[in-house]
Amino acid sequence: MYLHIIKKRSSPFFLFPFILLLTLLLALPWVSAKEQPKPKPEAWQINGIVAALDDRHEGVKSLALDQVSQYEMQDLKTLVKKPEDIARKILSIFKDKSVATSIRVSAGYALSNLGDLAKPYVKDIAAILKDKSVKVSVRAGAASVLGNLGDAPKPYVKDIVDILKDQSVDFSTGFNLILVLANLGEPAKPYIKDITDFLKHKNTDSSITIYFSSGNYSASRFSPLANLGDAAKPYLKEIANILKDKTADAQVRSRAAFVFAYFGQATQPYIKDILNFIQDKTVDVDVRSTVVDALVNTGKATQPYAQDIVNIFKNKSVDSAIRSQIAPTLDNLGDAAKLYVKDIADILKDKSVDNSLRSSAANALSNLGDAAKPYVKDIADILKDKSVDNSLRSSAANALSNLGDAAKLYVKDIADILKDKSVDNSLRSSAANALSDLGDAAKPYAKDITDILKDKSVEPSFRSSAAYALSYLEEAAQPYIKDILDFIQDKTIENQISSQVDKSMAVYALGNLGKVAQPYVKDIVKILKDKSIETSLRSNLARALEKIEQLDLNSVIVILDNVYYVGQSEFQQWRFSTYFLGGGTEDVTTLLKWLGRPKTIPEKLNHDEGVKTLEVFRKIWEPSKELVRLQEDLAKQIAVVARKVSWQPQDIVILETHYNNLKNVGYNEADSLQSVIINLKTWQWLFNARTTILIHAAFWLVLIFAYPKFPQVQAIFFWNPWVRRILGVGYVGLILTWVPFFREKLFEPFKPSLLADAGLDNFNPEAYFPNSKVKVPGVDEPVQITQVLPNIKGQVILEGDSGLGKSMFLRYLVKTSGRLVVYLPARKCDKGVIEAIQAKLHGQAQDADFLKNLIYSGALDICIDGLNEVTADTRAKICQFAESYFRGNIIMTTQPLEWTPPSTAKIYKLLPLEEPQIQQFLISRQPRLPKNAKVQGTDYEQATASFLTKALSNQQSPQELSAIEKVLSNPMDLTVVALMLSQGEYPDLFHLQQHQYQLMAAEYLQEWKQEFPLKKFSDAVYQMRLNDEQALPADEFYQVLQSLEDDKYKMVVSRQWQDEKGEAKREWYFRHDKIMDFFLVQSFLGESEEAKNRLLDHMDDPRFRGVYFLLATLLPLDAAKELKEKLVQYAADTKDHTVSDTFVQLLRPRS
Repeated sequence: MYLHIIKKRSSPFFLFPFILLLTLLLALPWVSAKEQPKPKPEAWQINGIVAALDDRHEGVKSLALDQVSQYEMQDLKTLVKKPEDIARKILSIFKDKSVATSIRVSAGYALSNLGDLAKPYVKDIAAILKDKSVKVSVRAGAASVLGNLGDAPKPYVKDIVDILKDQSVDFSTGFNLILVLANLGEPAKPYIKDITDFLKHKNTDSSITIYFSSGNYSASRFSPLANLGDAAKPYLKEIANILKDKTADAQVRSRAAFVFAYFGQATQPYIKDILNFIQDKTVDVDVRSTVVDALVNTGKATQPYAQDIVNIFKNKSVDSAIRSQIAPTLDNLGDAAKLYVKDIADILKDKSVDNSLRSSAANALSNLGDAAKPYVKDIADILKDKSVDNSLRSSAANALSNLGDAAKLYVKDIADILKDKSVDNSLRSSAANALSDLGDAAKPYAKDITDILKDKSVEPSFRSSAAYALSYLEEAAQPYIKDILDFIQDKTIENQISSQVDKSMAVYALGNLGKVAQPYVKDIVKILKDKSIETSLRSNLARALEKIEQLDLNSVIVILDNVYYVGQSEFQQWRFSTYFLGGGTEDVTTLLKWLGRPKTIPEKLNHDEGVKTLEVFRKIWEPSKELVRLQEDLAKQIAVVARKVSWQPQDIVILETHYNNLKNVGYNEADSLQSVIINLKTWQWLFNARTTILIHAAFWLVLIFAYPKFPQVQAIFFWNPWVRRILGVGYVGLILTWVPFFREKLFEPFKPSLLADAGLDNFNPEAYFPNSKVKVPGVDEPVQITQVLPNIKGQVILEGDSGLGKSMFLRYLVKTSGRLVVYLPARKCDKGVIEAIQAKLHGQAQDADFLKNLIYSGALDICIDGLNEVTADTRAKICQFAESYFRGNIIMTTQPLEWTPPSTAKIYKLLPLEEPQIQQFLISRQPRLPKNAKVQGTDYEQATASFLTKALSNQQSPQELSAIEKVLSNPMDLTVVALMLSQGEYPDLFHLQQHQYQLMAAEYLQEWKQEFPLKKFSDAVYQMRLNDEQALPADEFYQVLQSLEDDKYKMVVSRQWQDEKGEAKREWYFRHDKIMDFFLVQSFLGESEEAKNRLLDHMDDPRFRGVYFLLATLLPLDAAKELKEKLVQYAADTKDHTVSDTFVQLLRPRS
């Protein structure tokens, strides 16, 4: 009927805005949550924000602006000496057209939060509002700022409407403008048509729903129709008519009811109509349920209808969902609801009633204060009743927590549920939360809550709930903060679903504890150092620290270090956190000008700024030692600052401090500092002596160019310390030491001898397989070895099992290096590394100290191969050398063993080949296969593919498959496989060396008509090993060596050269130690006394380490066990586990 009247008397112009406004109101969120008060900041927090506003990264500024918006304007006035400066700074960002639009919009929002502080700038804000060249979103922001300044927008109403009429304005921006206009009341009335026109053209159901569901506005903030005064009354009347019209569509009637929620007391005459609608069973229950939400939001307007509301709540004929939803309305009834406490309690106690309704009754009682006290026991009884549904018991626990002192008698009952492991975790969580809400009464149960937190058998979400509950117990929770930190670091839940969410809740609990957590700040900072912890979790920890206390400079750099481990979108958050947690101090702002990926660094520095900057850098040098990437950047910036400033003599101390710091760690930037210091000390003297020095330098330059060709020049001028020092006047030695060109000249005559042991004559770099990978410290994923070690830089230990290609890689490095390199077998360093190098310099290097300086300066790259093959004493000498010459470029190789590596070296672990690499490796061996191989080309590729498919078949046992994979992942063994496949043989992977030997021995028998002399040859190899000889006895075993060297087997390689008389010479060597070990072990096997004695004689000899590993698999089981016991006893007596541990591991599968 009423719709008919509207249609009859209303023009389309009147009806359209009416419907649009109705729809607009319906799109709002209807449960208006109580708005939390904004936190009160401390002075250091505000100072941190202000400092961040000056950062050149716009993202950092945006974060600072967002932080400003979190505090009340009056708080700023009490904490900052000149709060107007903050307003001025934010205004400058708002006005800056070069700043991104989104940042300017954020600045506008922050400025609007400053309230009266923005009043002096009304004119500037209005200028932005009126400037049509500015983006409309920024202009709308200006309008919002003015909207928070009382009557300030009134002169600019027309300008605001002009923006609203702009076709490019989106819905959310336009709606902000509508709010500003609506709040003005009378001045906005002439423009209602413009407002409705905007809604007509821009409004869609989806745009309104999405916008308001984001939570930007709550019902308590949005009531534009109420501000229109008398103009709103026709809408109320029309809406009431629609609501009462039973012939109208139910959805239309429900939307009409929603509108009343925003008129407060003015809706009171129509509450009865809403209640009638709710009880109208001809309307779909879901539609009526939505209207109940509207009723809840009408506030005190429902008080005269308390009896009606309670009757609906009690009425069993009403749908239980409606009854449950109407319960929150009881909170709005005030004292009127107290008359009906018994009725509500009866519903609570009625077991025939739906559990959700009883839960609603419990919650309603808990909000009625003293009036509900007589029924506290009933609520507690439900909580304790194990026959009751867990959800209802949880509601009872929550209700008790709201009743304050009245519920304290039942704290023990709540605690008992918490401790009862037989109870559902959701109920126990509710008990924990209830305890946390009961204040002091719950503090004695803090330990019980903590026990749940520490119980690893409990699901992580429940443990995190316990942490959350602890956070509300204030000082009582302090002894258990360490347990919260342990939960955050618990690696056992890393891979569980939602583990990061659970840990984040624990992090939130830390922040919630605030100052109570201050004693644990250092522990939190320590966690932030651990980069294995997920980035977002570390970020949340930093956020938690923001609520605890300001960090000192040593801790702030831990926050800053995270900048170097995240991407473009995240590092700005860490920069802002550095400002914020550091309190924006002068030291912090100085650091951030240079470190943490600043957008630009200062172009120029005056003397005072330079001194101040280096002083700040000095403060953080020691604390930054554990922060590798930050210290690397710090080293670079120290050098940059040193070069930018004109220093004075009194600055020598700070410059030398930084120089020593850089030099001690091995940073090349020390050279820059050294140069500055030298220049500062000696520039005047150098100026006066320049002519003399030039002549002197020219003389030595001639000598340097003559040096490689004239041994007399070498001996007299360069390697004689007295001549070099006296005639060189000191600086020549320095230049020879530190200038790469001259250093290379010094060693040029000795290059062949330096590389003699590498055997590069028969090494082809193209034969090296470059795709092997290494595990690099601090890097999660393996890296290709040729990428991470393209040259010898710093000190590196390359560790890997026998056959993985350590020596091969060293030869590859040496062959491809453009620098001067010395290759040393570790066994030749038994007297010391310096002595081993001197032995290669043909007697000319008489000055050992000068040689040491050259090595220390990096003039000579050093390769030391086979640390596992030497005694502990020799390894100790090599380690001492590496630590003494920490600036030198040294790479060492070893198999895994028990030892203490040099503290100055990084350990790169050479990894076995992965499955895709295995086939790549086999294919890459084709150019190195015998030319007369039976299987070549595509046939060879097919053979490798077929072999791998069969070898790696899942039909084998896991133990066999693991053993096969271990063999195939070894390049040395895989080379043997390639050779066998090329000959049409199917390799026996469990006895690969034995299989190859058998093939070779069979061919030896066929060719030489005699058995292969294995026993005799093995004994000869044993004697050769005892005497530390490398070359095999060719005179006695020439035929044997010919067969071993055959392209089909390549068990030995030969080297040819001419002696001093010009006669051709040739020597044979085992291609790899694994092959030599195969023949050596033959002399250890058998029942002879000699073989048995050898088992015991060489336990302490590293040269036979590989032999013992073979014995673990080749000896009879009982003999192997007996040998194991002797090796273990030896290890216990000598503390040398280099053989025993691995022997035990190899023997274990046989036991």
